[in-house]
Order: sequence, then structure tokens, then C-alpha cells
Amino acid sequence: MVKIVDHGTWALREEDEGLHPVGAEPLWSESVYLDFAAEDGSVAGYVRLGLYPNWNRAWYWACLVGRDRPTVLLADNHAPLPGPDLSVAGEGYRATHEVTASLRSFRLTLDATVAAVPGDPARAYEDPAGAPTTSLGFDLEWTTVGGAYPYSFIPRYEIPCEVAGTIRVGGEEIAFSGHGERDHSWGERDWWQVSWLWSSGRLDDGTSFHGMRANAGYELPWPCFTVPPGGEIGHREGFTATSAFGEDGLPAGSRLLVPGLPMAAVPVAFAPVAMTSPDGLTARFPRALCRFEAEDGRSGYGWTEWHQPPGWRGHPWG
Repeated sequence: MVKIVDHGTWALREEDEGLHPVGAEPLWSESVYLDFAAEDGSVAGYVRLGLYPNWNRAWYWACLVGRDRPTVLLADNHAPLPGPDLSVAGEGYRATHEVTASLRSFRLTLDATVAAVPGDPARAYEDPAGAPTTSLGFDLEWTTVGGAYPYSFIPRYEIPCEVAGTIRVGGEEIAFSGHGERDHSWGERDWWQVSWLWSSGRLDDGTSFHGMRANAGYELPWPCFTVPPGGEIGHREGFTATSAFGEDGLPAGSRLLVPGLPMAAVPVAFAPVAMTSPDGLTARFPRALCRFEAEDGRSGYGWTEWHQPPGWRGHPWG
């Protein structure tokens, strides 16, 4: 039995692992994230499949990064909408996404030709046409650790996981074993209005954590959780963060205040993506593999994102 945190706002069910009825809002979407990181930060990556049925497209992003490893990145914001089985195929790639046991395990396969991002990670925002390419393949499975965590105020849930399988990049094959998180959300999301910070990772003693806050102009009990080694998700509220950014908009780092677990998030490798709205606005999404350094001396790796819509520097980042 998978533990599900109960907020009393909406009830997460095993059926929620499937697709949901499409809302009428033009920017209604449904998305699945899958990320992973080796315990030592040597290799990491993430995949996002976002469905925009009222816009007649999907977004598909996949990357591989790591300490002392070049970033390779696929960012297709004009992917065809997949069917109910969530398999997707675009120019130069094919991927499958399968819930193998509801709230317990999820399998991803990917076979792709992707761009190799040279030098400055902000160049990933540019059109990759003409950039060097390489092959990227994933056959990975996410296995739940500690339970499932639904947000209290929107239909979204996060699941800390162990991740294992095979990664292929260029002529290299990696037998991967590490940790990560997967999430699933649905509803209206306007990427060109609200900025946010989202972070998850695991420390070297086996503690997993997650936190999220949006810069919406008002405060909420922003969601967060911790999972002790071998234990179950413990619900917490009141996540806060402060961040510093360079002139190029890439974050230099953040201080994350998970209640009882303050820490620094230090970017190690970026895999940024840009997206354009139906009316031509551009938002940037600098997602990064981070090293987390807790104030009590523990450390670990995972992912952090700092979403940046137009005008984001005027938002109350703290």
C-alpha cells in the first residue's frame, strides 16, 4: 500500500495516474515530469511531456547532464499530441511513458537524436539548428520511495523514487542507479504570467525532500515534504526560498528553507528551455542539476527550476 498524504482538499486516487478530461481553458494542460540523478552528481537528466490539447500540440523535453559532462538536450515545443498510451514521436525521436503499477512504478524509453549544447548554457535558448548532435537513449524505471504527495491547492502530485536502468549517449552506455522524482499535474497553467521555484533531491543519508513556491503576489502555505531514510513522506508546509541571478538570468544559487532542513542549492549543470506563447511572448526555464548543501553538514544532488516569464525580475523572489 502506497502512503498518500491527505490534505483534505482533493483526494488522489490510483486512477489519477491516467489522463484527465480536457478543460475548456486555452492553456489547459496535462504534464508528466521524470527526473533522475546519480548519488555523486556524475550524471543526471529529466524528461517532460506536456499536453496542450486546446493548442493542438505537445511539448517534449529530454536532457542528460552531469559533473564534467556536456549537456545534451531535446526541446520540441511542436510535438504531436500522443494517444492515451502517452507514446510520442517527433522529428528524430520516439518515446514511451508507461505507469507499470499505479503510484508505484513508471517506465520511460527514449530513442533520440539531440543537440549538444556548446559552452554557455544560455545558448540552449537559441534555435539548435546547425548545432552538433548526438544520440540519446533512456530505458529507465522510477520506483516509489516513501509514498505520494498531492499538493493541497491544485491537482498535482509528486513521488520520490529510486531510478534504475540504462542510459545511452553517443557511443557510451551507462548502467544507471540513482534517485529522482516524478510528478503529474493537470489544469490551466499560464507559463507567461507567474514565476516559480521548484526543487527536489536526496541527501547523502538517504533523506529525500521537495519544495515549491510561486511568486503569485500573495502567500500560501507553499508545499514541501521530507522522507527520512527508509521512512514515509512527512507533510510539511511553509516552504520559502531566496535566489541570486546573474545578468544572463541564470541562477547563481538559492537558499531553500524546507522547515527543519535549511540548505543551499548550487547549480552544477543547466538544461534550459524557452517557450513562446500563442501571442508571441517568450518565457525561459533554467532547470539545473544542483548540489544541495544542508546547514547540518549533509549534502546531495537533485533538480531545481526557476521559471522566468516576461517581467520576472520584477517578481517578489525574496
